[in-house]
Amino acid sequence: QVQLVESGGGLVQAGGSLRLSCAASGSIFSINAMGWYRQAPGKQRELVAAISSGGSTTYADSVKGRFTLSRDNAKNTVYLQMNSLKPEDTAVYYCNGGVVIPPTGDMSLEVWGQGTLVTVSS
Repeated sequence: QVQLVESGGGLVQAGGSLRLSCAASGSIFSINAMGWYRQAPGKQRELVAAISSGGSTTYADSVKGRFTLSRDNAKNTVYLQMNSLKPEDTAVYYCNGGVVIPPTGDMSLEVWGQGTLVTVSS
């Protein structure tokens, strides 16, 4: 069984920072792209940022210049550094990853974390 476990959410004032972590565990051959999505109340889930296995990144326009996504392949972990947070960043943040499973490494599963709440007060 493969799991993505998120941590780092919480309450922060506008202008503050938080760092989210997402660690993959279980039977893993390798991990392809990983990303963070968020869903605010009454809104659809949206992609915040994604990172390829090689480290290339993409960001939503709304977070460019404020959020930085990185990964540690040895730890099967990605980190989302969120700076200059705004009230509109308030949402549940979900980690997502394409996990390649053993033994042959020719099969990939899309896995979601349970979500972590980020609340930014004005």
